Amino acid sequence: MRIPRPEIIESLRDGFPAGCRVELLRMDDPQAPPIGTLGTVVGVDSVGTIHVNWDNGCGLGCAYGEDACRRIDHD
Repeated sequence: MRIPRPEIIESLRDGFPAGCRVELLRMDDPQAPPIGTLGTVVGVDSVGTIHVNWDNGCGLGCAYGEDACRRIDHD
């Protein structure tokens, strides 16, 4: 896995602040929640993983460049 540049990490943190709501679009993991699952962001770590408490109880994060989620609670 390649670590994103610091400005990308900062952009992810700005775009996905703790407490915002997201929808899962893609995750290549056998333990992944179903596509379309909603969740609440816990934070973004130093390698760009968006950590999410998914509504179905799963705690897998969205890895930058591998998985995809979209924010659903902004204007």
